[in-house]
Amino acid sequence: MGKDRTKPALAIRRASAEDIPELSRLLYQVHRVHSDGRPDLFRAGEKKYTDGELEEILADGTRPVFVGVLDERVAGYAFCVFQQQSGRSMTDIRTLYIDDLCVDEGLRGGGIGERLYRHVLDFAAENGCYNVTLNVWACNPAALRFYEKCGLSVQKIGMEQLLTASRR
Repeated sequence: MGKDRTKPALAIRRASAEDIPELSRLLYQVHRVHSDGRPDLFRAGEKKYTDGELEEILADGTRPVFVGVLDERVAGYAFCVFQQQSGRSMTDIRTLYIDDLCVDEGLRGGGIGERLYRHVLDFAAENGCYNVTLNVWACNPAALRFYEKCGLSVQKIGMEQLLTASRR
């Protein structure tokens, strides 16, 4: 008999407080990409959220967090935030902003990120959103390629000019 080569199914669900240790582990991985790429902006060895902040985020209905679970372990996540655009000069739309999306560095390239992203798209559509947006750091070209492959296109571009002490 041949070996069963079926890949285990990825389950995507809302994150819970029990996921905080795994979310923290992955947050360190993402932060390392940023601190390696822009050590002038990101402190090495840190992460974006404390465990206490994660508890608050997970309890906040306007900030849904999804986890992709593989073999009972969190393989990736998507932190999202509902945003409402309105004003005199802008149309009134509801957006789901992806604050952070990560796949465990040992599992990248296997479709987990795309599945998480597609789940977020479906969730946004079910919740009356006009669009899904996110930001990508220029120091992370792999993420940019991934998002372009998923079908995202540039909405706006953030630019900077570093100021040195000699220019002040």
